[in-house]
Amino acid sequence: MSDPAKLPADSGATTAATADQNPSSAANITSTGAAAAAHYEEEGHIPLQVDNDLTEDDDRSDADSAYVSIGGSSRTGSITSSITNYVYENGRRYHAYRSGQYVLPNDEDEQERLDLQHHIWRLLIQGGLYTAPIKIPEPGADVSGEFRILDLGCGTGIWAIDMADEHPRASVFGVDLSPIQPDWVPGNCRFHVDDYEDDWTYRDDEKFDYIHGRALSGTVSDWARFYSQVRTHLKPGAYCEMQEYDAWIFSDDDSFERAKWTKEWVEKLDEASLQFGKQINVARHHKQWMIEAGFEDVQERVVRQIHMQMSVASHTPALFTRVHNFSEMQVQLLIEGVKREFRSKDLRLITVYRFVSGRNPGPPLS
Repeated sequence: MSDPAKLPADSGATTAATADQNPSSAANITSTGAAAAAHYEEEGHIPLQVDNDLTEDDDRSDADSAYVSIGGSSRTGSITSSITNYVYENGRRYHAYRSGQYVLPNDEDEQERLDLQHHIWRLLIQGGLYTAPIKIPEPGADVSGEFRILDLGCGTGIWAIDMADEHPRASVFGVDLSPIQPDWVPGNCRFHVDDYEDDWTYRDDEKFDYIHGRALSGTVSDWARFYSQVRTHLKPGAYCEMQEYDAWIFSDDDSFERAKWTKEWVEKLDEASLQFGKQINVARHHKQWMIEAGFEDVQERVVRQIHMQMSVASHTPALFTRVHNFSEMQVQLLIEGVKREFRSKDLRLITVYRFVSGRNPGPPLS
């Protein structure tokens, strides 16, 4: 197998300050309404959260971005037991809605990993949340219409919540298979349980000004169809951004060849994901996929980083037991072997993080 993570000389790769494997090193950095609920339910979608009923006195542009609870009688949508009756395998918990479509867990350990990784993603772009040249209205700006942001595969919702907090004039919508987002969220942030591999059912008047996805590799079987739907639901001139990491390990010396556990892990992980039908090592293709889908001004920023050992325990169990027929003990031995090599001071094991953005053709809407 060729090493897909080796970068050409003109790739624009930069080396970021390495994030320590100790979680403490990742410092803290600082539709709607009943009609929309009915719309989603008619199309077979299950709303996790929709807008609470708002009065004319409610000010959504308040810079304090007051938090609201998605629980209680004020919520116009409900969570059915079918999406919270989780599946358990190999000591980990997995999503229930469209069970088996996604191979990473959704339990507390995974949520902790996702939140830590969120801070690392931000460190890689100097505390930012995105790299696309989008212009989100600031409080007090004299603009008409709603600036709509869609976060695909939102996980714990931490990116969407940060975006809503930092941009109170925007409306942020998160979509995920798991209802693991917090109960208290900014008033301009909404979450839905849905599968973005399905046909998107947003109306023409619900198109977005910015669509974001992070770490979606291994979740999509047809990327051409995925980007076609993204373009269809973006306003003219609006941007899509994918933040992905290569599901591969490499080194600038012979470390990768000497890391026998790690080499076996990434090779078998990629093989299993291919057999599963949703290849995980595809981050390097996103730029070309966007171009082929018709996006313009496609840019890719590449950052190299020492790989974090926490991801091994999340990515391994489902694929290795379902596809490779590993026993739970074999899985744990492999995980510990890889983590030990990640911790080794004699090995310099690196992965690549990519920030890819492209503009939907057409002039931006005023």
